[in-house]
Amino acid sequence: MASTEVKINVAPQAHRVMEQKVSFGLIVASRGFFNPELASRARVELLERLSKLGYRYQIMPEGATPNGAVETLSDARKYAEFFQEHRKEIDGIVVILPNFGDELGVVETINGARLDVPVLVQALDDDDPNKLGLKERRDAFCGKLSVCNNLYQYGIPFTNTSLHTSAIRSDTFAKDLDYFARVCRTVKGLRNARIGQIGTRPAPFQTVRFSEKILQRTGITVVPIDMSEMIARAEKFDTAASDVKAKLSAIRGYGHIPGDIKDQGVMQQAKLSVALDQWMEENRCDASAIQCWDSVQANFGCATCLSMSMMGERLLPSACETDVNGAISMYALLLASGNPPGFQDWNNNYGDDRDKCINTHCSNYPKSFMGREIEISNLDVLGASIGYDRCFGAIKGQVAPGPMTYFRMSTFDAEGTIRAYTGEGEFTDDPCKIQGGAAVCRISNLQGLMNHLCKNGFEHHVALTRGHWANVIEEALTTYLKWDLYVHRG
Repeated sequence: MASTEVKINVAPQAHRVMEQKVSFGLIVASRGFFNPELASRARVELLERLSKLGYRYQIMPEGATPNGAVETLSDARKYAEFFQEHRKEIDGIVVILPNFGDELGVVETINGARLDVPVLVQALDDDDPNKLGLKERRDAFCGKLSVCNNLYQYGIPFTNTSLHTSAIRSDTFAKDLDYFARVCRTVKGLRNARIGQIGTRPAPFQTVRFSEKILQRTGITVVPIDMSEMIARAEKFDTAASDVKAKLSAIRGYGHIPGDIKDQGVMQQAKLSVALDQWMEENRCDASAIQCWDSVQANFGCATCLSMSMMGERLLPSACETDVNGAISMYALLLASGNPPGFQDWNNNYGDDRDKCINTHCSNYPKSFMGREIEISNLDVLGASIGYDRCFGAIKGQVAPGPMTYFRMSTFDAEGTIRAYTGEGEFTDDPCKIQGGAAVCRISNLQGLMNHLCKNGFEHHVALTRGHWANVIEEALTTYLKWDLYVHRG
């Protein structure tokens, strides 16, 4: 379950969901005829390990049950009530089996608490194969099967560890916890997401149509505002306003602005950014989809790309062309990875290398996603038709090489379902001369992926982020959210 993570410098104003460490509800399970000291010792080790790794947790005081563990129905009811009382502070449940464990104690606790959060089942190694007497043996290897069997019978979805058994102090368990925490964060984030829809979709883009009602079933709320209202907000700001001056300074420090760019376009971008920031905060939105052309350029005199990029850098992803499903796709990748995602078109073949393609957009890529210095200048295609002086704000450059994960979800109205796909590949440093922001991508059996997208009605838009996180997406979406997910394995 190990993931490849690219270290990036994230802006300090991190998104509220990402600021908090995941909090676990803990169950240390035990069975009477095994040495109770095994449970007591495992509890101490577990709390020490979680604290060292920086996780929060909820567990009853040690004296609330014998050996601080869950074994009987009475113990299970105590823990179920305790979990219910702390439900707002529990993102997932971690079950530890220091010995065989009592499967009924575990399942009655989780079933009684009814938190509907992810569950991780961890069983401890026997310490020494030469020491399997009654005082030393754990039999957790066997007990885990019984616990998982009962969870399955009760219809309680759960996550397994990468090894059937492992030690609490092992690197394996630390990696399992990191993986599980990302799954918990992704599930919780998507079930409570608020997506800002800023403007209507451009008329030619029927590909970005979506169903608010289907999204609401998952817990995703769409908050709309007309673009004219957002422009009116931006127009009210005085150039001397402190927020505008601070944003103007941030823009000039964000990337290289060519000398021929007029100050008026930069100022308009600063005003628009402040308006977007304030509205997003007022409405507690986690991500946004913006009508990025051509109303704002024609009626306000700048692009939206830079504002979107800077929000993305602060872990508030923003998708182009009012693609709400695209914004949700970006948000899912943010939750799984912790890295700012980008938003691209599957755009061009790369010569005769059928496992490579060029992905591009105008663009709104966060600078951390780019991974190298960026240029901030004018939109190329739209600038040529309505005037470059009205189109400042495009992020330009080629995405730096490294591992990446791609993801896309969509609502399929006729079926009343959500379908999605994900997979992994890499950004390469192959030369690419194309306008805007570009990325050369290598994906094993890319032709098979493209065939799946064509045959199943997916859009040309896709969200990507740095690192390999498809396993987190797969676990969160299939085990807990029950979305129809295709995982491309090459």
